[in-house]
Amino acid sequence: MNWLIILKECAQRIRRDILPFYNTPNASITFGKGAGGDAMKKIDLIAEKAIIETLEENDASCTLISEETGIKEIGAHPHEFYLTTDPLDGTTNATRGIPFINTSLAVSKTPNLRSIHAAVVTDLLHNITYTAQKSKGAHKNNKRIHPSTMTTLEAAVVGIDFNTYKIKQIADQLNPVLEKTRHLRHLGANALELCYVADGTTDAFIDLRGKLRVTDVAAAYLIVREAGAVMLTPKGKEIEVPLTPTQKVSFIATANTTLYDVIKKLLG
Repeated sequence: MNWLIILKECAQRIRRDILPFYNTPNASITFGKGAGGDAMKKIDLIAEKAIIETLEENDASCTLISEETGIKEIGAHPHEFYLTTDPLDGTTNATRGIPFINTSLAVSKTPNLRSIHAAVVTDLLHNITYTAQKSKGAHKNNKRIHPSTMTTLEAAVVGIDFNTYKIKQIADQLNPVLEKTRHLRHLGANALELCYVADGTTDAFIDLRGKLRVTDVAAAYLIVREAGAVMLTPKGKEIEVPLTPTQKVSFIATANTTLYDVIKKLLG
């Protein structure tokens, strides 16, 4: 089974099905809380339904690990593969008409982040697809990508996710980085922001909140690393976590180890 083809088909079906709801009142209709803890919007459930229907039509067997409805077994042999997904990353952007949303899909043979072997992140509005396969590099619309060569914060473009009620707890830690960085960004869909590090659009992305779910970044993790960029914990360790709807992660992703070391040293 060619999982990369199936994941790309899932992404295109999601795109087809959610675009009529983008920036409409119906997109915001709420159906309780999802498995990840956030409110489930109608547009989220439409995206997840598109994945399930695509898998069933392809006779694919896997255990679906989704931010929305949690864990669902699909097909005759659901424990042979695990598909970890945030069907729609950037739901608030989608409901408000901010043009930065994506879907994130990653396949592994075990429910652990480091066993992911195929990944797709698709920019749903601009129809740009990032892909990666283990030991085969990362691509953007089928063209090989590489991170930037930036090594100084003064000229770097750095994304930082501040979206947390605990901002006071991390503000002091982040302040040395903020003081040295001229170009800060946060666009509201973390998987796509990580892909921007992978292809050299930006130079780093930092999330210290301990709030982001692994379902949001599982696919981007492989894309970043296969592109040749760095994605480690704030302490410089490999990110060793299980793939579950509630597992949280913190990380620093950078274009190269030099820039990672600069940021890590400033964070203390």
